[in-house]
Amino acid sequence: MVSREHKRPATPLHEKFQLLRSITNSHALNKTSIIVDASKYIEELKQKVERLNRNIASTAQNSAAQTLLPVQVTVETLEKGFLVNVFSETSCPGLLVSILEAFEELGLNVHDASVSCTDRFQLEAVGGEDEEQVESIDAQVVKQAVMQAIKNWSESISQ
Repeated sequence: MVSREHKRPATPLHEKFQLLRSITNSHALNKTSIIVDASKYIEELKQKVERLNRNIASTAQNSAAQTLLPVQVTVETLEKGFLVNVFSETSCPGLLVSILEAFEELGLNVHDASVSCTDRFQLEAVGGEDEEQVESIDAQVVKQAVMQAIKNWSESISQ
């Protein structure tokens, strides 16, 4: 004799419970237990997503900090000013603005510049002091200001 359940066609709701049971790897037989198992499964998924998001955030911060390392800065003293070279193997969106702001704070005018920001960052700038500036700036001060601008830029992108 065939049981009554097998004679009845499966209802759409019953099929959905069976699907939910299989997706959540539940061994429950009644509807309430299937829903409880599904709820636990959803909570586990939420925790996994939170862990993954934390891992992604820490990885992004580490990679942003690592972009600082390959940045090379050289400053040479010219007759009336400086030749500043900044180079990085990676593209650095926004870095040019930070460096130019550092020049401005030092009172340096950019007389000539060549910049590439596509696949990597490269800046070659010739700058000189403002005419009104009384005290002279040396190359080490310019280099420190550029390095500080790079550090500030990297901190701003990692936030």
